[in-house]
Amino acid sequence: MVTAALPVQSSTDPQLIALWLHGRSAHTQRAYAADIARFQSRAGKPLAAITLNDLQEFAGTLDGLAISSRYRVLSAVKSLLAFGHRIGYLPFDAGEVLRLPAVRNRLSERILPEADVHRMLSLEPNQRNRVLVTLLYVSGIRVSEATGLCWRDLQPAGESGQITVFGKGGVTRSVHLPASVWNDILPLRASAGADEPVFRSRKKSGALQPLAILRIVRKAALRAGIELPVSPHWLRHAHASHALDRGAPIHLVQSTLGHASINTTGRYLHARPKESSSRFLGF
Repeated sequence: MVTAALPVQSSTDPQLIALWLHGRSAHTQRAYAADIARFQSRAGKPLAAITLNDLQEFAGTLDGLAISSRYRVLSAVKSLLAFGHRIGYLPFDAGEVLRLPAVRNRLSERILPEADVHRMLSLEPNQRNRVLVTLLYVSGIRVSEATGLCWRDLQPAGESGQITVFGKGGVTRSVHLPASVWNDILPLRASAGADEPVFRSRKKSGALQPLAILRIVRKAALRAGIELPVSPHWLRHAHASHALDRGAPIHLVQSTLGHASINTTGRYLHARPKESSSRFLGF
């Protein structure tokens, strides 16, 4: 049996890296490009000449970083090498057997109790900010999806409505909103056009940026007496955990949050277990 030759996808390392980064978010592209540049600077050779020994030596230079940072850097390198081999640019995947550092799962530490979230919402004095924080929690959207939300992305649905977001991996999904949340969002529009952002910056033209949203969420948490580094993503965690706790089907939560794999959604079932064998020990 004759196997057809794989068409040439890339002819240089920079071209390969550009292909590998294509379609990722701007933030992810910057982070991954920096990780790969760090690796290339250390290795000092073309990607096609990289060996497992090169990778292991590079991993040893990362000992001063936090485990999560080491994991991210090495994951990026492994992903690039696997991609290069998969499209026929690299003769073999040197990173296939490279072991990644074990990262402790701290998801449970970033899930706020329902009472804390509701206190954040009730104590927020600014209408726009209260609607923003409410939407982040109720819809579970990412902060990047909130910044990109325009009035065109809101569609009525009976007495309520839905938002359509362009999410991670270039996937578009629609999220239905409770009527109370939908009715709180609509007054923010005033005379804004269809392509104008739902959450506008009052200091600069255009949409609120991720850093501004982080500040809003963090101030809301401090106002509610939560002395933790709460971020917008914590509200996404809270949405998943609280919805599952209240009996939401895991496939529905997966669809709402836009998780590519149900295993990602399943992490929330293990982060806050409701049962364990400890109750059988007689204490």
